[in-house]
Amino acid sequence: MDCESNVIATPRGLYCPAGDFYVDPERSVETAVITHAHGDHLRRGHARYILARPGLGLACARLPGRPDIRALEYGERIALGSATVSLHPAGHILGSAQVRIEIAGRIYVVSGDYKRQPDPTCAPFEPLECDLFVSEATFALPVYCWPPTAAVIEEIVRWWLANRDRGIASVLYCYALGKAQRILAELAGLAPEPVHVHAAMAELVALYRTAGVAMTPTVPATNKQSALYRGALVLAPPSAAHSSWIRRVGPHSSGFCSGWMQVHEARRRGYDRGFVLSDHADWPALVATCLETRASRILLTHGHPETLARSLIERGVDARALTRRPAS
Repeated sequence: MDCESNVIATPRGLYCPAGDFYVDPERSVETAVITHAHGDHLRRGHARYILARPGLGLACARLPGRPDIRALEYGERIALGSATVSLHPAGHILGSAQVRIEIAGRIYVVSGDYKRQPDPTCAPFEPLECDLFVSEATFALPVYCWPPTAAVIEEIVRWWLANRDRGIASVLYCYALGKAQRILAELAGLAPEPVHVHAAMAELVALYRTAGVAMTPTVPATNKQSALYRGALVLAPPSAAHSSWIRRVGPHSSGFCSGWMQVHEARRRGYDRGFVLSDHADWPALVATCLETRASRILLTHGHPETLARSLIERGVDARALTRRPAS
């Protein structure tokens, strides 16, 4: 049997006919298995959601009304049609999961987004052996090789303290879900004072705390008196850089925390500093993970799938970019 007949890329999303469900569907479906709570994976409008229990609080906060959600413990197996499905840690953000699908003795794994670096805010990635592996390829270029997280956090703290000596704020732009909480967790025990958090992040930080994630103390960045931000570290989403809110902070140095900073985009994007910290796997981790699965076929999506496919083919692996089939 062609292994790809059980995992099909359709206009609605990745579809498993044997279980009659979709993984992270882009359009409304009956049953959606969700890898994590980022908006491009968790969407409104599905009749039923299946996701990992650590991400339940995030999903409930991001979906309106009282959605039909089934939360699974990591490793718990359920039957969907003739498929057996379980969710396993992906190491991306709180509650992120790989989807393991077993059909007639063959195993298919859809990774979702994942990373291999340690992260105190979520369960570490669990390597899974399978027959077919669907992997992201967001940072699938050899130039992307992440520095140790501890070194990046130390760099952030030094930047903050230097700005505090100058009497100005340090505004660190980062994504509101996942990245902000990871930074706050890594700063625990290192931050000299509470970190100011933009309102767009406050609820998400609270949800992480409710889930038991330890983070450095925070205060809401809602004060309109710029003098109170002097010397402070302020976390904000990138969109805040172009809003009226930033004027409240007063004199400041800006930084952006992302894997994209590996290629020196900080100056082009208008930030004073760039810090390389990503919630995705870098090039070495992508190659190593694909090989660890021992999959006979690997399908790649997002980013630079062709580059990663060529590298895997050179290593004797059947790999290619995932292409969508037309709606039937």
